[in-house]
Amino acid sequence: MTEPIVECIANYSEGRRPDVVEAILSAIAAQAGVHILDHHSDPDHNRTVITFVGSPSAVEEAAFRSIAKAAELINLNEHTGEHPRIGAADVVPFVPISGITMEECVAMARRLGSRVGKELGIPVYLYEQAATRPERQNLENIRRGQYEALKNEIATHPDRQPDFGPSQVGPAGATVIGTRPPLVAYNVYLTTPDLSIAKKIARAVRFSTGGMRYVKALEMLVEGRAQVSMNLTNYRGTPIYRVVEMIRREAERYGVAIHHSELVGLVPQDALIDCAQWYLQLDQFEPEQILERRLYSATQDTAPAAAPDFLDALASASPTPGGGSAAAFSGAAAAALAAMVGRVTLGKKKYADVEPQMLVLIEQADQLRQKLTQAVDQDAAAFNQVMAAFKLPKDTPEQIQKRQETIEYATLEAAKVPLEVARMALQSLGLAVQAATLGNTNAISDAGSAGALARACLTGAGLNVRINAGSLQNPASASPLLDELSEIEAQAGLLESQICSAIQERGGIALP
Repeated sequence: MTEPIVECIANYSEGRRPDVVEAILSAIAAQAGVHILDHHSDPDHNRTVITFVGSPSAVEEAAFRSIAKAAELINLNEHTGEHPRIGAADVVPFVPISGITMEECVAMARRLGSRVGKELGIPVYLYEQAATRPERQNLENIRRGQYEALKNEIATHPDRQPDFGPSQVGPAGATVIGTRPPLVAYNVYLTTPDLSIAKKIARAVRFSTGGMRYVKALEMLVEGRAQVSMNLTNYRGTPIYRVVEMIRREAERYGVAIHHSELVGLVPQDALIDCAQWYLQLDQFEPEQILERRLYSATQDTAPAAAPDFLDALASASPTPGGGSAAAFSGAAAAALAAMVGRVTLGKKKYADVEPQMLVLIEQADQLRQKLTQAVDQDAAAFNQVMAAFKLPKDTPEQIQKRQETIEYATLEAAKVPLEVARMALQSLGLAVQAATLGNTNAISDAGSAGALARACLTGAGLNVRINAGSLQNPASASPLLDELSEIEAQAGLLESQICSAIQERGGIALP
């Protein structure tokens, strides 16, 4: 399988001294296996955002080095700027890109937080999906009152106690580390210097004050213009164009207009395609109509990069990867197809009513695909542990007993992995049902294929549960696994019936 890729979009409280920014960039670039994709400095915000990607271990190390360098060169006691901040390295989020789950990124964030607290003596707060407290999921709650308030409260207020590091703040402040999905950092400038108007507009669009679901917003004065500064935390749930139009309407109330806007850092291509499709009213538009996409497809291997290598390994004389890994691979393909049906449904006027359901489907399917991809290797690793247990020495009664206990434990774990795959196969079937019953009928066969692959995943996983459970010496350990598997299979049968009905009724496809 291909190496996992993680993105880090780190925010540093410096946007006016190029030498400091360059030093932080150099600290990141010095780490092998890391690629800097973008950096953006704003002197009014006095803030720099650096986007870099790489393997999890390389990105984690680069993030640590950048935090250390920022702490060395940035003094929050002397820092001023429009953007809220509590630290030199202010916010360090990890975003899973491919081959890695959100849960694994959470582990990265916590591991990095512990190291920063111990080795650098910097208080660390975990946020978003890495948060240890519900109130800390929201960054604004952690950054309340900024550096100045935190410095005074961290030692005395229980709710300001850090997750890692000392309960005191030095010149480098504190660092917020977490994990999140991709977001769009987007700023809109108004044709007025009146900050009160930007404040009213920010309040109108911000979710926490009754605005749009996936919008965080605040007002700023930048280069003599009032600005609405935003993070769009789910650009599909709340598209950029919808935010722009709401700001435009709100601004008209106060006799002002949008002067211009800007993106900070990188933006997913689909976010811009959504805007173009909406503004141009391209109801029948398909992303493959983009020239560059078509050229890329024509000149690149269209199969997933990992597929040939995996299939070659599957066909080899080695017992791993085997049927369990193949089952997980089929499940990942099922989830990917369900997500595809969701994406080709979005933006179509005919399916506007089901767009919220499709957004949820896509998010769930993408997460499920990542987990099932990981399960490909997990199944092989579990089998290897069983084989290793059988190779333990058995020369003495103690060794025999230890060997048998290890075999029993490894076999139980080897049964649990495909059982988890079976659970995910059932989830994939449920997504295939949604795709078949609500999605674009032009992709009804794809939804059916997703269901078939999910069923194959469940069948293969079930076989591996049964063979491992049957090898357990303790029937009490096997019974709950087999009972749950039987329940999963019963539920799967009902879902399959729904998919077949949708294919026949919505797709007009006769089934044997």
